[in-house]
Amino acid sequence: MIDITPPEPPTALVLGAGIAGLASALALSRTGYSVTILERDAPPPATSPDEAFEYWDRKGVTHVRHSHAFLAVLYQMLRDRYPDLLQQLIGAGCRELKFADAIPETLHQDYVAEDADLDLTILTSRRTTLEFIIRDYVATQPNVHIETGTRVRGLVVDNQATPPTVTGVMSETDSQPLAARGADIVVDASGRTSQIPTWLQAHGIHTDEETAPCGILYFTRHYRLNPGCAEPERGSVPAAGDLGYLKYGVFPADNGCFSITLAVPEIETGLRMALVNPETFDAACSMLPGLVDWISPERATPASKVLGMGNLESRWRNFLNHNADGTKSAKVAGLFAVGDAAIRTNPLYGRGCSCAFVEAHALAQTLQQVSDPAEQPVIYAQRLETDIRPYYNNMQKQDLSSIRRAEHGLEPNYKPGFKSRLVSSFADDAITPALRSSLPLMREAMKGFHMLEAPNDWLLRPANMLRILAMWLRPRVTKAHLYPPKLGPDRVTMHAHLNATPATA
Repeated sequence: MIDITPPEPPTALVLGAGIAGLASALALSRTGYSVTILERDAPPPATSPDEAFEYWDRKGVTHVRHSHAFLAVLYQMLRDRYPDLLQQLIGAGCRELKFADAIPETLHQDYVAEDADLDLTILTSRRTTLEFIIRDYVATQPNVHIETGTRVRGLVVDNQATPPTVTGVMSETDSQPLAARGADIVVDASGRTSQIPTWLQAHGIHTDEETAPCGILYFTRHYRLNPGCAEPERGSVPAAGDLGYLKYGVFPADNGCFSITLAVPEIETGLRMALVNPETFDAACSMLPGLVDWISPERATPASKVLGMGNLESRWRNFLNHNADGTKSAKVAGLFAVGDAAIRTNPLYGRGCSCAFVEAHALAQTLQQVSDPAEQPVIYAQRLETDIRPYYNNMQKQDLSSIRRAEHGLEPNYKPGFKSRLVSSFADDAITPALRSSLPLMREAMKGFHMLEAPNDWLLRPANMLRILAMWLRPRVTKAHLYPPKLGPDRVTMHAHLNATPATA
């Protein structure tokens, strides 16, 4: 008699129900896995986005109330793979910011929409709303189970296998003692405080990490539009910018809310200490032409204290051996990391959630196409090198440049050398005015920003470079209208206005 009993689906334990864990559960469940998410925090005590923002205690996600946005690469994944989820997000108040919303006023008159512009859409809202809606959607999937109040304490590893293989985790709850939980694979989506390296080391397995400082700290405050009030009309000064000693941005959110994030270099100690105070935070915003209309008391009311975030570093973690013959092999099988547990980026670039979704789907694709457990980690790592590495390396270069710029800002007598002046001129007198004069060029550049192609590919195309070089050669007087307006006061003026003690070199 032929046994026609269908085979049991492969199983996965996902550690953490943040964005990375939810993305992993979605991607794996679509490829046939039975997924259990182990989450230490309690479920949201909420029935609406506003309640989630007010009452959801997410100790495991320290940045849950900082500004967030989904770049176009993630928006497209939702649109093309999970259209019902996208509609639920929009129905909950999440905002679609179109390409037309991002172009400078110098291009408004000439703008004619193209179909491809829809591929450059950002989805933005409060992080609690994004996670609340996605979590609810994931929980309705037939082969996904979210288990809350579960604390993972270690890994179950078969050290006799080659390579050593993770076969489960050790977990406990308030009502259940420490016990082993088995699975075909374990996905670490526990974020930047992941304990996986420590747990692996207990089994004699050492992870490799690349780290680099981000060099900045973040301060975020949320606001709500007053009844009957709308967001300010876009003017000549953008609602996001970089003054060297201060970066700023407005993040429109759901249901009449928005947030403002101010980022300052780590070495700006006086400014860092001052911005923690809500009144000082608002005073700083009032000095920035792109923000002052947003925080007008007649228009909006603060909806949170000032939320700080520091100790920021970029990190790339892997579980591979680098062999003498140039090949790579897995240090451990059955274990994969996604999100900040694998690759941590500077939040300034808004790529965290997008990277997590890209990584989760790269993992699902790897497991679907590669059957050898020893080879799966190698192929997954290769996919991350292809999909994420160009943006990671570009980010590190920009962070290093920003750190140096901040250091030079503390030196009253600093004079840049010829190379620095040349690089600065190329950015300020060529790239910036070229972008502000050309819709095709702006579209090309935005693809790199949105992780739809490598970040500098648009600059390497001959036609684009010729356009930029031509702009560089133009006399300043003929392109004066293409320079951006003044974004805010200089460092000394801002410090004096806030009564902040300036840092010194």
